[in-house]
Amino acid sequence: MNAPPGTPKAQEPWIGSRGRIGVIIPSTNIAVEYDCQRLIPPGVTWHFGRFSVGQPDLSSDNMFLAFIEDIRKTLPLAVRDIMTCEPGYIMMGMSAETFWGGLSGNAEFEARLREYIGPEMGLTSGATALKQALDAFGAKSVAALTPYQPIGDEQVRRFLEESGYTVRNIVGLKCDSATSIAHTPPREVLDAVLNQLDADNVDAIVQTGTNLSTIDIFPTLERQLGKPVIPINVATIWHALRAQGIHDRFFGRGWLLERF
Repeated sequence: MNAPPGTPKAQEPWIGSRGRIGVIIPSTNIAVEYDCQRLIPPGVTWHFGRFSVGQPDLSSDNMFLAFIEDIRKTLPLAVRDIMTCEPGYIMMGMSAETFWGGLSGNAEFEARLREYIGPEMGLTSGATALKQALDAFGAKSVAALTPYQPIGDEQVRRFLEESGYTVRNIVGLKCDSATSIAHTPPREVLDAVLNQLDADNVDAIVQTGTNLSTIDIFPTLERQLGKPVIPINVATIWHALRAQGIHDRFFGRGWLLERF
Protein backbone atom coordinates (compact mmCIF):
# COMPACT_ATOMS: atom_id res chain seq x y z
CA MET A 1 0.00 0.00 0.00
CA ASN A 2 1.34 3.41 -0.97
CA ALA A 3 1.58 6.14 1.65
CA PRO A 4 -0.83 9.07 1.29
CA PRO A 5 0.49 11.98 -0.79
CA GLY A 6 2.67 14.32 1.21
CA THR A 7 3.62 11.72 3.82
CA PRO A 8 7.31 12.19 4.73
CA LYS A 9 9.47 9.19 3.96
CA ALA A 10 11.24 7.55 6.87
CA GLN A 11 14.88 8.56 6.69
CA GLU A 12 17.78 6.33 7.57
CA PRO A 13 20.71 8.37 8.93
CA TRP A 14 23.49 8.56 6.37
CA ILE A 15 25.94 9.56 9.12
CA GLY A 16 26.56 6.44 11.17
CA SER A 17 24.44 4.26 8.90
CA ARG A 18 25.86 1.08 10.48
CA GLY A 19 26.11 2.39 14.01
CA ARG A 20 26.15 5.61 16.02
CA ILE A 21 27.91 4.95 19.30
CA GLY A 22 27.66 7.40 22.18
CA VAL A 23 30.83 7.27 24.28
CA ILE A 24 30.86 8.59 27.85
CA ILE A 25 34.27 9.77 29.07
CA PRO A 26 35.65 11.75 32.01
CA SER A 27 36.44 15.39 31.29
CA THR A 28 40.10 14.59 32.06
CA ASN A 29 40.35 11.84 29.44
CA ILE A 30 42.20 12.16 26.13
CA ALA A 31 43.07 8.52 25.43
CA VAL A 32 39.62 7.13 24.61
CA GLU A 33 39.11 9.51 21.70
CA TYR A 34 42.65 8.79 20.49
CA ASP A 35 41.96 5.05 20.45
CA CYS A 36 38.48 5.30 18.92
CA GLN A 37 39.79 7.47 16.10
CA ARG A 38 42.11 4.62 15.12
CA LEU A 39 39.27 2.15 14.93
CA ILE A 40 36.47 3.48 12.73
CA PRO A 41 34.72 0.91 10.54
CA PRO A 42 32.98 2.37 7.47
CA GLY A 43 29.53 3.61 8.39
CA VAL A 44 30.26 3.77 12.14
CA THR A 45 30.54 7.02 14.07
CA TRP A 46 31.71 7.77 17.61
CA HIS A 47 29.96 10.55 19.54
CA PHE A 48 31.68 11.66 22.74
CA GLY A 49 30.09 13.10 25.86
CA ARG A 50 32.10 14.20 28.88
CA PHE A 51 31.19 14.23 32.55
CA SER A 52 32.90 16.75 34.78
CA VAL A 53 35.73 15.60 37.05
CA GLY A 54 36.02 18.25 39.73
CA GLN A 55 38.27 16.14 41.92
CA PRO A 56 41.02 14.62 39.71
CA ASP A 57 43.49 13.98 42.56
CA LEU A 58 44.33 10.25 42.80
CA SER A 59 47.44 10.57 44.97
CA SER A 60 46.18 8.36 47.81
CA ASP A 61 43.50 5.78 48.55
CA ASN A 62 41.36 8.43 50.24
CA MET A 63 41.61 10.78 47.28
CA PHE A 64 40.81 7.90 44.93
CA LEU A 65 37.61 7.28 46.90
CA ALA A 66 36.78 10.98 46.70
CA PHE A 67 37.27 10.79 42.92
CA ILE A 68 34.80 7.89 42.67
CA GLU A 69 32.21 9.74 44.76
CA ASP A 70 32.67 12.88 42.66
CA ILE A 71 32.08 11.21 39.31
CA ARG A 72 28.97 9.42 40.55
CA LYS A 73 27.31 12.85 40.75
CA THR A 74 28.20 14.10 37.27
CA LEU A 75 28.26 10.93 35.17
CA PRO A 76 24.44 10.64 34.87
CA LEU A 77 24.27 14.15 33.40
CA ALA A 78 26.62 13.19 30.57
CA VAL A 79 24.57 10.07 29.88
CA ARG A 80 21.39 12.15 29.79
CA ASP A 81 22.96 14.66 27.39
CA ILE A 82 24.45 12.12 24.96
CA MET A 83 21.01 10.61 24.43
CA THR A 84 19.89 13.80 22.66
CA CYS A 85 22.03 12.92 19.59
CA GLU A 86 19.99 9.72 19.28
CA PRO A 87 22.80 7.16 19.45
CA GLY A 88 22.06 3.54 18.74
CA TYR A 89 24.43 2.27 21.40
CA ILE A 90 26.25 3.49 24.53
CA MET A 91 29.86 2.69 25.40
CA MET A 92 31.41 3.68 28.70
CA GLY A 93 34.88 5.17 28.18
CA MET A 94 35.76 4.99 31.87
CA SER A 95 36.59 1.92 33.86
CA ALA A 96 37.30 2.40 37.58
CA GLU A 97 33.64 2.63 38.55
CA THR A 98 32.76 -0.45 36.48
CA PHE A 99 35.04 -2.67 38.59
CA TRP A 100 33.89 -1.23 41.91
CA GLY A 101 32.15 -3.83 44.03
CA GLY A 102 33.03 -6.78 41.80
CA LEU A 103 30.43 -8.49 39.64
CA SER A 104 27.47 -7.19 41.62
CA GLY A 105 28.90 -3.69 41.65
CA ASN A 106 29.24 -3.67 37.87
CA ALA A 107 25.68 -4.97 37.51
CA GLU A 108 24.43 -2.17 39.76
CA PHE A 109 26.43 0.38 37.79
CA GLU A 110 24.88 -0.76 34.51
CA ALA A 111 21.41 -0.77 36.10
CA ARG A 112 21.87 2.87 37.19
CA LEU A 113 22.81 3.85 33.65
CA ARG A 114 19.68 2.19 32.29
CA GLU A 115 17.61 4.67 34.25
CA TYR A 116 18.81 7.19 31.65
CA ILE A 117 19.22 5.13 28.47
CA GLY A 118 16.29 2.75 28.88
CA PRO A 119 16.13 -1.05 28.98
CA GLU A 120 16.52 -1.67 25.24
CA MET A 121 19.61 0.41 24.45
CA GLY A 122 22.81 -1.59 23.95
CA LEU A 123 25.44 -0.88 26.61
CA THR A 124 29.13 -1.69 27.01
CA SER A 125 30.95 -1.20 30.30
CA GLY A 126 34.69 -1.66 30.72
CA ALA A 127 34.53 -4.53 33.17
CA THR A 128 31.99 -6.48 31.11
CA ALA A 129 33.98 -5.97 27.91
CA LEU A 130 37.23 -7.11 29.51
CA LYS A 131 35.60 -10.27 30.84
CA GLN A 132 34.16 -11.16 27.44
CA ALA A 133 37.51 -10.48 25.77
CA LEU A 134 39.28 -12.84 28.19
CA ASP A 135 36.60 -15.46 27.65
CA ALA A 136 37.05 -15.19 23.88
CA PHE A 137 40.69 -16.20 24.35
CA GLY A 138 39.79 -18.91 26.88
CA ALA A 139 42.07 -17.32 29.48
CA LYS A 140 42.07 -18.80 32.98
CA SER A 141 44.95 -17.05 34.73
CA VAL A 142 45.58 -13.35 34.24
CA ALA A 143 47.76 -10.45 35.29
CA ALA A 144 46.65 -6.83 35.25
CA LEU A 145 48.20 -3.39 34.79
CA THR A 146 46.34 -0.42 36.26
CA PRO A 147 47.07 3.29 36.73
CA TYR A 148 45.38 3.12 40.14
CA GLN A 149 46.21 3.32 43.81
CA PRO A 150 46.01 0.05 45.83
CA ILE A 151 42.31 0.56 46.61
CA GLY A 152 41.56 0.60 42.88
CA ASP A 153 43.73 -2.47 42.29
CA GLU A 154 41.71 -4.32 44.92
CA GLN A 155 38.51 -3.67 42.97
CA VAL A 156 40.05 -4.94 39.73
CA ARG A 157 41.27 -8.07 41.51
CA ARG A 158 37.87 -8.65 43.07
CA PHE A 159 36.06 -8.38 39.76
CA LEU A 160 38.48 -10.70 37.97
CA GLU A 161 38.43 -13.29 40.73
CA GLU A 162 34.65 -13.22 40.99
CA SER A 163 34.56 -13.70 37.21
CA GLY A 164 36.44 -16.98 37.65
CA TYR A 165 40.02 -16.05 36.77
CA THR A 166 43.13 -16.76 38.78
CA VAL A 167 44.85 -13.40 39.27
CA ARG A 168 48.59 -13.96 39.31
CA ASN A 169 49.65 -10.35 39.77
CA ILE A 170 48.42 -6.76 39.61
CA VAL A 171 50.73 -3.81 39.11
CA GLY A 172 49.31 -0.38 39.91
CA LEU A 173 51.23 2.59 38.53
CA LYS A 174 49.79 4.87 41.25
CA CYS A 175 49.26 7.84 38.94
CA ASP A 176 48.72 10.96 41.00
CA SER A 177 45.79 12.39 39.05
CA ALA A 178 43.15 11.42 36.53
CA THR A 179 44.88 13.71 34.04
CA SER A 180 48.40 12.42 34.55
CA ILE A 181 47.38 8.86 33.65
CA ALA A 182 47.49 9.90 29.99
CA HIS A 183 51.09 11.10 30.35
CA THR A 184 52.50 7.79 31.62
CA PRO A 185 55.73 7.15 29.66
CA PRO A 186 55.51 4.05 27.45
CA ARG A 187 58.71 2.75 29.04
CA GLU A 188 56.88 2.43 32.38
CA VAL A 189 54.18 0.36 30.74
CA LEU A 190 56.71 -1.83 28.96
CA ASP A 191 58.72 -2.35 32.14
CA ALA A 192 55.63 -3.38 34.10
CA VAL A 193 54.44 -5.84 31.46
CA LEU A 194 57.79 -7.41 30.61
CA ASN A 195 59.43 -7.45 34.03
CA GLN A 196 56.56 -7.72 36.50
CA LEU A 197 53.44 -9.14 34.87
CA ASP A 198 54.51 -11.67 32.28
CA ALA A 199 55.09 -15.20 33.55
CA ASP A 200 54.73 -18.75 32.27
CA ASN A 201 51.60 -19.26 34.39
CA VAL A 202 49.84 -16.16 32.99
CA ASP A 203 47.48 -16.80 30.05
CA ALA A 204 46.67 -13.15 29.34
CA ILE A 205 47.61 -9.67 30.49
CA VAL A 206 45.00 -6.92 30.72
CA GLN A 207 45.25 -3.17 31.23
CA THR A 208 42.58 -1.05 32.90
CA GLY A 209 42.27 2.72 33.13
CA THR A 210 40.83 4.25 29.96
CA ASN A 211 43.09 7.32 30.00
CA LEU A 212 46.10 5.06 29.54
CA SER A 213 46.34 4.36 25.82
CA THR A 214 48.31 1.23 24.97
CA ILE A 215 46.87 0.58 21.51
CA ASP A 216 50.19 1.46 19.84
CA ILE A 217 52.41 -0.82 21.91
CA PHE A 218 50.37 -3.83 23.03
CA PRO A 219 50.09 -5.50 19.60
CA THR A 220 53.89 -5.74 19.47
CA LEU A 221 53.96 -7.15 23.00
CA GLU A 222 51.46 -9.83 22.00
CA ARG A 223 53.73 -11.02 19.22
CA GLN A 224 56.75 -10.87 21.51
CA LEU A 225 55.14 -12.71 24.42
CA GLY A 226 52.90 -15.04 22.43
CA LYS A 227 49.82 -14.34 24.55
CA PRO A 228 46.92 -11.85 24.59
CA VAL A 229 47.77 -8.40 25.97
CA ILE A 230 44.48 -6.54 26.08
CA PRO A 231 43.93 -2.78 26.57
CA ILE A 232 40.57 -1.92 28.08
CA ASN A 233 39.84 0.65 25.37
CA VAL A 234 40.33 -1.96 22.67
CA ALA A 235 38.14 -4.40 24.62
CA THR A 236 35.29 -1.89 24.94
CA ILE A 237 35.50 -0.88 21.28
CA TRP A 238 35.51 -4.54 20.22
CA HIS A 239 32.59 -5.35 22.52
CA ALA A 240 30.51 -2.37 21.35
CA LEU A 241 31.06 -3.18 17.68
CA ARG A 242 30.45 -6.90 17.93
CA ALA A 243 27.30 -6.38 20.02
CA GLN A 244 25.83 -4.50 17.06
CA GLY A 245 26.78 -7.14 14.52
CA ILE A 246 29.73 -5.14 13.18
CA HIS A 247 32.42 -7.75 12.57
CA ASP A 248 35.05 -5.75 10.67
CA ARG A 249 38.57 -6.96 11.45
CA PHE A 250 41.48 -4.63 12.17
CA PHE A 251 45.04 -5.82 11.69
CA GLY A 252 47.97 -4.40 13.64
CA ARG A 253 45.71 -3.32 16.51
CA GLY A 254 45.83 -6.51 18.55
CA TRP A 255 44.65 -10.10 18.35
CA LEU A 256 41.22 -9.35 19.81
CA LEU A 257 40.20 -7.28 16.77
CA GLU A 258 41.98 -9.63 14.37
CA ARG A 259 40.59 -12.96 15.57
CA PHE A 260 37.15 -12.43 17.12
